[in-house]
Amino acid sequence: MIDQQTINQIFETADIVEVISDFVSLKKSGANYKGLSPFSNEKTPSFMVSPAKGIFKDFSSGKGGNVVGFLMEHEKLSYPEALRYLANKYNIPVEEKELSAEEIQQKNERESLMAVSDFAGKYFSKQLESDEGRAIGLSYFRKRGFRDDILKKFQLGYSPEERTAFTKEAGKNGYKQTYLVKTGLSIERENYVFDRFAGRVIFPIHSLSGNVIGFGGRTLKSDKNIAKYLNSPESDIYHKSRVLYGLFQAKKTIVSKEHCFLVEGYTDVIAMHQAGIENVVASSGTALTTEQIRLIKRFSGDITILYDGDEAGIKASFRGIDMILEEGMNVKVLMFPDGEDPDSFAQSRSSSEFLEFIQSNEKDFISFKTETLLTDAQHDPIKRARVITDIVKSVAVIPDGIMRSVFLKDSSLLLGVEEQVLYNEVNKIRRLKQEQKWRREQTWRKDQQEQPQTTVPQQPVVPGFVENVFSEVEEREIIYFLLKFGNQILHLRSEENTQISVAQYIIREIQNDELEFTNLIYKQIFEDVKNLIERGEEMTERFFIYHDQSGVRELAVDVFTSRYELSKVWKRKEAYVEMPGENLGFEVPKSLLSYKMMVVEKALSQLRKNLEGVEKSSNLEKLNHLIIRIQSLDQVKKALSSGLGGRTIIR
Repeated sequence: MIDQQTINQIFETADIVEVISDFVSLKKSGANYKGLSPFSNEKTPSFMVSPAKGIFKDFSSGKGGNVVGFLMEHEKLSYPEALRYLANKYNIPVEEKELSAEEIQQKNERESLMAVSDFAGKYFSKQLESDEGRAIGLSYFRKRGFRDDILKKFQLGYSPEERTAFTKEAGKNGYKQTYLVKTGLSIERENYVFDRFAGRVIFPIHSLSGNVIGFGGRTLKSDKNIAKYLNSPESDIYHKSRVLYGLFQAKKTIVSKEHCFLVEGYTDVIAMHQAGIENVVASSGTALTTEQIRLIKRFSGDITILYDGDEAGIKASFRGIDMILEEGMNVKVLMFPDGEDPDSFAQSRSSSEFLEFIQSNEKDFISFKTETLLTDAQHDPIKRARVITDIVKSVAVIPDGIMRSVFLKDSSLLLGVEEQVLYNEVNKIRRLKQEQKWRREQTWRKDQQEQPQTTVPQQPVVPGFVENVFSEVEEREIIYFLLKFGNQILHLRSEENTQISVAQYIIREIQNDELEFTNLIYKQIFEDVKNLIERGEEMTERFFIYHDQSGVRELAVDVFTSRYELSKVWKRKEAYVEMPGENLGFEVPKSLLSYKMMVVEKALSQLRKNLEGVEKSSNLEKLNHLIIRIQSLDQVKKALSSGLGGRTIIR
């Protein structure tokens, strides 16, 4: 457990902009910062960070919260893990006893998988100091020219040849075999458990926050029956399609340089770092995925792909590069001379020479693709037509019209095809792709807007026999006004001599009718506000943003940052409100009226069903009792309907 004093110190010290900038490229926008959403695919930044309020809000996905909430959501950390991450970042001491084997077993599964992976990373790294590790693992890294600081930076290591060495050591330290198998560090075969990476040099794979989540292992044997590279299998903490090797070490440099280099393997990344080029990541030999592309895009929109001389591999990768273009990124491609790759090239040249070679030889992807494909199709009209179609499809995925225009002009010259012909084909492809999207985006016209009413009738009292019913939309609307405008004075025409805040008015009306919210988060907020008022304390945004319940925190951030859209009851000609808060003396009572109307309508529906059953039983006493209740509720409904403009709620 972390004591409250330390938690408070963490919250007071942590700079939300600084923390989130480790994961998202942020740019100043007035008093706030903006960036591309790390939770969804978007081309226009809608991710906002407010340093003054200490919150973030992602308008594309709806997620929001404080700095701890971001780490929990983005890195899938538990609340204590997020606090420890921040404490470590800001050198805040957190006194915690070392976990025993029994306590480790009691941690939830994800935490256990992370703990096992962390232990494994340290174990493999330590093995480079053993006799076997120095003779085999360290010797290999030295031959690659890797310095000690680079070994440490990437936490490179070695797994002993003895097939159960790691598994046994992990067991001695209290780590359950279940989690060793689930992370893929150990393999279970008919009651025999052995090490997956035995006899291999180890390349730990890190999450964006620096946690070890997986491993790559390279064999040093020449046996063709043994896979040269072996990776951790998919697990709850490692999804290879969503990870780029070296991104943890490269992200800050990618942001500062506003550029990213993409290579194929672990050693390519490491060699370039050693050469002083740190804004580089690797897809680790897997086909490039949309998730990986979006990871890069969060830090930079410019990317250069570095290939060795394998032309067949380059052609196979064209689909992946089309995906990069589709994300709106600027893509360039560089092919190294025959026999060279980023690793060998970096080792034989200085950083400045390497960068100079890239700047002199990189090409935009469309030109590179055209030249590569035309080599085989120069004298074959059918192949040439296919190349033209292929190029047009690549240009068509580019979202920016100006970029498409530039590439089409260049392609026209390279392909010897009229520019207008290429334009027509691109437009045809884009029209076909967008038809479905256009259908979804058919315009919805607002009803004619009129000025809102200035007076609202007094709230009719709902009879005490009415039970609470589920009313998500109406409850949320009331909570919105409670949080967003709770401290503001409500000016009611019917209560001219009364000074009452929005919060006091809402609490009074809900309590007068003995109603109760069915949503537990809303109920908690209502009770918190009531208690604050009873103690004479002012409601503050911070109270709810840093609430101990995550649901309350998330809802508070949503309310304090979102442009809230009122429910359907407002979208009428005689009751339309342009923006919530413009006329609280009308909006707040109206929301309470609609909430009460919904409660009454559902109660009436249930009473009428009960009436049918009682009529069949001929129980006159119950029959009269139900009729009286129905008549009573009908009168309340009539009063509510009058307050709502003579209509019932439309759903």
